[in-house]
Amino acid sequence: MKRIVIIGATSGIGLELAKLYIQNGDRVGVTGRRGYLLDKLQQQFPSQVETEPFDVMGLENVPHLESLIKKLGGLDTLIYNSGFGNISDQLDWTIDKQTTQTNVNGFVEIVNYAFNYFVKQGRGQIAAISSIASLRGNSQAPAYSASKAFMSTYMEGLYFKSVRLKKRDPVIAISITDIQPGFVNTKMAKGKIRFWQAAVEKASRQIFKAINNKKRKVYITRRWAIVAWILKWMPNWVLRKFA
Repeated sequence: MKRIVIIGATSGIGLELAKLYIQNGDRVGVTGRRGYLLDKLQQQFPSQVETEPFDVMGLENVPHLESLIKKLGGLDTLIYNSGFGNISDQLDWTIDKQTTQTNVNGFVEIVNYAFNYFVKQGRGQIAAISSIASLRGNSQAPAYSASKAFMSTYMEGLYFKSVRLKKRDPVIAISITDIQPGFVNTKMAKGKIRFWQAAVEKASRQIFKAINNKKRKVYITRRWAIVAWILKWMPNWVLRKFA
């Protein structure tokens, strides 16, 4: 039985992952702004679910996380699923600010704490839901693409840091999993054209499997690896026609 914390589990991928871990017999700590939705899940599975309602845009993320870990009796895996993004055609500062506070500030504060927790513990896993949007800039939502690129690059840095730590002390085993979904049918999906959109249940099952297999990086659904390869090598003169 593992102890899992999912940051952002009131709906969508976070909620589906919580259900999968519950089915797996694990203990799950869930967070989110809408406490009544967390309570609903806990009422269904009182012996397996602990809750800690809070908004990652706040300034008290670590105390909330510490409280949840205490309720679980420890931590084996942290999944950062909180995210925000919206179309910003006019470069709306309100949108960009909320995007940055959620996808950068909240993310780095929580993941930084989790990594150091796992260093002291000697083992653990951090998984973060980034996005295929992290690969290139986008004129419709520049802050969203940039924030997801920050997440993926930070996770890569943590991976290299975990490798260095293991060389110094072979007992330390910290796994880092960067999850980059394409379009998934959740409220986060934006835009008129959403090709290869996956059902949240299918996407969540693939994410669950990737985390359990301790994958370093995974595209969800798997076919999005093709898009990722194209985006990485697409020249600017081509991309600027669509971005």
